[in-house]
Amino acid sequence: MPKEKETRRPLFSEFAPASYDDWHQAAVDSLKGKPFEKLIHTTYDGIELKPIYRPEDSTDFSAKETLPGEFPYLRGTESVRPPWQIAQAIPYPTPQALNDALRHDLERGQTAIHLKLDAPSRHGTDPTSENHAQIGVDGTSIAAMTDLETAFADLDLSEIPVLVDGASPAMAALLLAWAQKHTVKLSGSVGLDPLGSLAAHGEANVDYDVLAALTKHAEGVGTVVVDVTIYQNAGANAVQQIAYALATGTEYIRALQERGLDINTIATKTRFIVGIGANLFAEVAKLRALRMLWAQVVAAFGGDAEAQKINLYAHTGMLDKSELDPYVNMLRTTVEAFAGAVGGIDGMHIAPFDATARPPDTFSRRIARNQHLILQQEANLARLVDPAGGSWYVEYLTQEITKAAWAMFQQSEADGGMLKTLQAETPQKQTAEVAEKRIQNLANRRDVMVGTNMYANPTEKPLQPDDSEKHAQHRIDAIAQQRGAAGDALAQIKRDDFNTLVQAALYGATLGEITAALNTEQSTIEVTPLCRFRLSQPFEALRQAARDYTEREGRPPQIFLANVGSLKQYKARADFTTGFFEVGGFEIVNEGGFEAPKAAAKAALASGAGAVVICSTDDHYSEIVSPLVDRVKAENPEMVVILAGYPKNQIDAYKAAGVDAFIHLRADCYAINRELQKRLGVSDE
Repeated sequence: MPKEKETRRPLFSEFAPASYDDWHQAAVDSLKGKPFEKLIHTTYDGIELKPIYRPEDSTDFSAKETLPGEFPYLRGTESVRPPWQIAQAIPYPTPQALNDALRHDLERGQTAIHLKLDAPSRHGTDPTSENHAQIGVDGTSIAAMTDLETAFADLDLSEIPVLVDGASPAMAALLLAWAQKHTVKLSGSVGLDPLGSLAAHGEANVDYDVLAALTKHAEGVGTVVVDVTIYQNAGANAVQQIAYALATGTEYIRALQERGLDINTIATKTRFIVGIGANLFAEVAKLRALRMLWAQVVAAFGGDAEAQKINLYAHTGMLDKSELDPYVNMLRTTVEAFAGAVGGIDGMHIAPFDATARPPDTFSRRIARNQHLILQQEANLARLVDPAGGSWYVEYLTQEITKAAWAMFQQSEADGGMLKTLQAETPQKQTAEVAEKRIQNLANRRDVMVGTNMYANPTEKPLQPDDSEKHAQHRIDAIAQQRGAAGDALAQIKRDDFNTLVQAALYGATLGEITAALNTEQSTIEVTPLCRFRLSQPFEALRQAARDYTEREGRPPQIFLANVGSLKQYKARADFTTGFFEVGGFEIVNEGGFEAPKAAAKAALASGAGAVVICSTDDHYSEIVSPLVDRVKAENPEMVVILAGYPKNQIDAYKAAGVDAFIHLRADCYAINRELQKRLGVSDE
């Protein structure tokens, strides 16, 4: 007889179900007497994060029952879309260098041209001796049709989208003129973002007549950009970024409606560019929340179902990127790109790991491009619909960010809209407050940047920057020779007829000539600009000061470890001290342990180091601090003495004995390193 088939029960049926109270108690037990609230912390958005989530945590979220493809599009489209566009910016200084790189990269996985311009080109001016230092820096110098001919040579732009982040009207005219000349139907975006430019640079021509004229003229291409990376790279939290994005987009809708455009046209021609930071789940929630809230805004203006769907692009942010240990940036951008993919973006730029120091080389471009391809083709993230759906944690975060961002957006509306709030400096002040918290948390190492404020690499050699200066004079001379070719076409330019700008470009007008002919001085507005920065910059300055000192003195600044007692007594604090001061570029002199404080003091004095750190246990310090410090200060009063630890009951006594500083888990790592550099003559800042 055949053996009867054995019936197996599902694995989880063998375990008793655990309630929330069971999980809560398990968490409490693991804390060994500390309160459960120790596991709750608050984000930069003011949202409390708990260690355990359940369905009840998102019951207030009215959109949680919606399906993919349904308003308000929290869960994206109803079916799998094509993979997001691989829109890598290539900030090479000249049109020829850009063309060489584009032809190479488009054959190896890139799917969109992301045209990043240098500052003069972005502002609609020609390269001149006045802006000499900005020509070809962090972007390509494009100033005339001949430059586009070179940049796009041998590329089929009928098949490749072109994306320009916040172009000037003159640059948009050049691009559309190039397309008309070559009978190419452009796709992508040549959009203007006057409020974004105002926030970023403190001065901009906020001319909605030109924006409306461009939107009416350009077919099949986006004309309005809402660049949120400006705020993200200034330190803004997720709630602020969404609120400012909604306020900016709403202001553009109203301005263009007043000039005869309908909501469906405006919304479908608007592209959002969002920066993605390091907090994976918060960034996913941010993108989902923005998609939902923008749909509600467009619906409130009467937009149809298609217009309610956001056109959402992402850039991995620069706020958390560092020149120190730069290869770690690959890991940071991978997490950020993953968040973008899960959050449902339409296109993305992943910053190459060396973007903080120089234009990317072939290797760093390849790595960044392959990050897209791995996420799309190996991880298959492009084949998922609403991949974050069902996570109670993500649903809760989306809910809380949505509610807070909508409230902030409503306040902006009550204050008169985005332009009024920028003029009142509200976003600038709100962003600066969050930025200051980020800076302080990095300084005292509540936030960690590997290779920057922790786990520094003392043997690291900095990346060599690119010298764009050599291209500047050539660009100045080349464009100077082209001015004057447009003749009467410049006199025909009208702010409300974009075709006149395109015709001037076709006749050979340069960016600067078109911008001057627009005569938009009357629409120039000035505000206090946002302060964009990278969190690692203060630590980069410390390390650079240490490198400069090494070059001057022939050896690095040194700190001697006075390890007293057994290995068990001093090792933990010696290791902590090494990591703490390598962040400041100091060389740590560690000769092992000493049995007596006088022997440690003698070795410290003989080492020639400018500072000594005493490492042992709190109990042992009462026996060793005074004799060690007395010996050191007697023979070298200028030598800095630091204690590893913070024995609260003895702080005043140790200070009186001559201890200059204390290092511990809550210490301000940046401030102590900076002060020590000043005292040892490493830096005079």
